[in-house]
Amino acid sequence: MIVMLKFATLLLTAVVSQGLQYNDINEAEELPADGSKYGSLWPLPQNLKISETTFKLSSVSFQIVGSKQSSAGPSCSLLQNAFRRYYDYIFGSLRKGHHKKTGPSEIAELQVWITSADSECDSHPSVSSDESYELTVDQPYAVLKAPKVWGALRGLETFSQLVYEDEYGAKTLNATVVSDFPRFAHRGILLDSSRHFLPIKVILVQLEAMAMNKFNVFHWHIVDDPSFPYLSRTFPQLSQQGAYHPYTHVYTPADVKMVIEFGRLRGIRVIPEFDTPGHTQSWGKGQKDLLTPCYSGSSPSGTFGPVNPILNTTYDFMSQFFKEVSTVFPDAYIHLGGDEVDFSCWKSNPDIQKFMSQHGFGEDYRKLESFYIQRLLDIVTTTNKGYMIWQEVFDNGVKLKPDTLIHVWKGNEQQYQDEMARVTLSGYQTLLSTPWYLNRIAYGQDWQAVYKADPQNFKGTDAQKKLVIGGEACLWGEFVDATNLTPRLWPRASAVAERLWSSKDVTDVGDAYTRLVQHRCRMVGRGIPAETLFTGYCPHEYNGF
Repeated sequence: MIVMLKFATLLLTAVVSQGLQYNDINEAEELPADGSKYGSLWPLPQNLKISETTFKLSSVSFQIVGSKQSSAGPSCSLLQNAFRRYYDYIFGSLRKGHHKKTGPSEIAELQVWITSADSECDSHPSVSSDESYELTVDQPYAVLKAPKVWGALRGLETFSQLVYEDEYGAKTLNATVVSDFPRFAHRGILLDSSRHFLPIKVILVQLEAMAMNKFNVFHWHIVDDPSFPYLSRTFPQLSQQGAYHPYTHVYTPADVKMVIEFGRLRGIRVIPEFDTPGHTQSWGKGQKDLLTPCYSGSSPSGTFGPVNPILNTTYDFMSQFFKEVSTVFPDAYIHLGGDEVDFSCWKSNPDIQKFMSQHGFGEDYRKLESFYIQRLLDIVTTTNKGYMIWQEVFDNGVKLKPDTLIHVWKGNEQQYQDEMARVTLSGYQTLLSTPWYLNRIAYGQDWQAVYKADPQNFKGTDAQKKLVIGGEACLWGEFVDATNLTPRLWPRASAVAERLWSSKDVTDVGDAYTRLVQHRCRMVGRGIPAETLFTGYCPHEYNGF
């Protein structure tokens, strides 16, 4: 539970000017114009106590250092990188130095202490990574304790958010005690780089913003029908023929490695999605006979449908391809898609019809889809990877491993709640995306509905609720490219971030608004062009450079 605070409101002095009449733009409760008792923290920590006692930070004397007791020494590049990054976040372009004597009201250091024997400094984050931390801000120094480096990263973000400017512009923070951990282990953002190619720089900006919001999974929907930008070492013709451009609009092995490492340094897993048997038109351009020939009457129409599930060559290809993918992406999971398979082409093909008859499938093409998916899952299993799939694979009765992660994305509120209940009743872990399709936009405060959706809000036992490991905000790319991705995603995705990190009881939309306005300005100040929530201003406006 969040510890209720008894003291006067803590504000950044450079809060966005309010004075707005909320009901003019949306029918909802009027949002308060004053600040939150929790300052500008986002997402809100699990347990928090802030005192009225204040301290100053000097860019000359303050430093972030590893504690002498920490199991992660000076050689931990992940933490050293983070120390520099958060110093710059706090002080901006102010010159760093350690020659000035600390004043009586100043905090000299933030000491970071990794308490477990294995800091996991050189590891990749996983679904079981410990992101908990404890933060104490007091004199003569602040202390951040975490079992693993992942919690230290989250704690550094919280510390940076506690810093504000007083009326004279001095960096200030209040004496604070935080004990924090995420409510859900899987807190993701899905980006689609097929419908529009996303330059690497743009992807890295999203990873930076994700870390600011304590997201920990980048779900990279890297290929789809329109284009195949993933440059495969084993099958380079896939991108040579299937990308929008074979040189300028592809992700090279070096690009992919950069994204994975950039994410790792921020505690973010990178999970690729290679969706089959549908959504594969771009695959067929470079891989002969992979897709099903469609027929018009008794003659081929010249068009192609989903992956051809009746050829042995299909599975030979998939075996080699996913063997490569499993070595390129270190995460324990691969997303295999399996959604929206159009059966019309299969139905038109005489060879498919014959295969269906031979296997006793009748005219139930879901059985053919299941035949393909089960073969594919067997292939991926041999690579020692777990897999995530969209909900249709579960709905169609495919035999799944017990550790399969089922991704719910369809239906209205009642329908997705019923689906979550069915999936968990069957004993599978699940994550939710249905209410968090952020490519769907509306005028006004559309973040509110996003904020109010809860992945455990369905009829089921406590044991079923525990099988919900989190959720993902999805930004599909039909109408999104590098020009509008960031402002469309942020700060609307921040609403999802708080729902997935903070206590279930954190539901006050009014308080969330006052904090989110300030958090949005913080992202803008750090170079993220997050869109505005309503009229107002930021002390450090985005200038486009």
